[in-house]
Amino acid sequence: MSKYQLIATSAMGLEAIVAKEVKDLGYECEVENGRINFRGDELAIVRSNLWLRTADRIKLKVGEFKATTFDELFEKTKALPWEQFLPENAEFPVSGKSVKSKLFSVSDCQAIVKKAIVERLRNQYKKTGWFEENGPLFKIEVSILKDVALLTIDCSGAGLHRRGYRAGQGEAPIKETLAAALVQLTNWTPDRPFVDPFCGSGTIPIEAALIGQNIAPGFNREFVSEAWEWISDKIWDEGRMEAEDLAKYDQPLDITGSDVDHRMVKIASENAFEAGLGDLVSFKQMQVKDFTTTKEYGVIVGNPPYGERLGDKDEVEKMYRDMGQAFAPYDTWSVYMLTSNENFEACYGKPATKKRKLFNGFIRTDYYQYWGKRPPRK
Repeated sequence: MSKYQLIATSAMGLEAIVAKEVKDLGYECEVENGRINFRGDELAIVRSNLWLRTADRIKLKVGEFKATTFDELFEKTKALPWEQFLPENAEFPVSGKSVKSKLFSVSDCQAIVKKAIVERLRNQYKKTGWFEENGPLFKIEVSILKDVALLTIDCSGAGLHRRGYRAGQGEAPIKETLAAALVQLTNWTPDRPFVDPFCGSGTIPIEAALIGQNIAPGFNREFVSEAWEWISDKIWDEGRMEAEDLAKYDQPLDITGSDVDHRMVKIASENAFEAGLGDLVSFKQMQVKDFTTTKEYGVIVGNPPYGERLGDKDEVEKMYRDMGQAFAPYDTWSVYMLTSNENFEACYGKPATKKRKLFNGFIRTDYYQYWGKRPPRK
């Protein structure tokens, strides 16, 4: 059954990857900027929270309508079936944003939406006084773009990138969702070696291991919608049992992370143990220029320093040149590097086979892809 309209929100540039994940779960979807729309039942809410590696969060769409006056916003919000989702004691804070719209005061829009929902619930629950708001949490958002208001309830709670394994991190950690996307954009398969020569706190190798063993990224965390009465514990159990059944814990992996900073290597190892992957991913202290291997058909994925800070650029570009020379002998290996440095290809020593524009937080970057020789057909 597809009784709910659901939205998987996405970082810019990752929409197609999130859409593929949604389709792989068995749901038809439509893609817009920053969001993937699909329909599903309570189990769809559970499964999308557990399985979507590259989405930011899952939202339930309550309504969407045009609103150019506060009266219109109030009446159309009040007309929505809030009682289907919010119990009488629900805690329901309202956040908001407004872009290119006549209703530009976000605080006023939030207050009006809140008042309209209270009015609706008063009528439905035959209540005259205040609502206690001491029950489960329903985070409501009013988002107004070009005079169209979208009202949603957040089903995730903490963002989906918070997998729960990152006990420690470095100065500029990559989000787990972007790390998973970087792995999914490669030609890596679990039977091939995988190396991250700039592993930092270990996020990319850990995400590769989760993908390699088909472990649901949300398996070891909690979601705000687990406290909602209309999604039963039985459905959450069903979703988690499915994840357990689909995991390939016996899939052997050859995944290595290295970093020049021994403290980061220690943090990465601790994070891998926290994720339950301590025996699967190995970490070592090493400079990228010292890379050597006797293996073939491996994949190298990295998020190296970008040289954005003054004084760092020369040093970083020298490191890119060293990297190009270190990787050059290994023509069966594929290399994927994410950086905002526009001189990367010149420093690395050859143009990329392909590059893709991505955003690391608010930094516009390119994902440079160098494809190695294909492994022989088995």
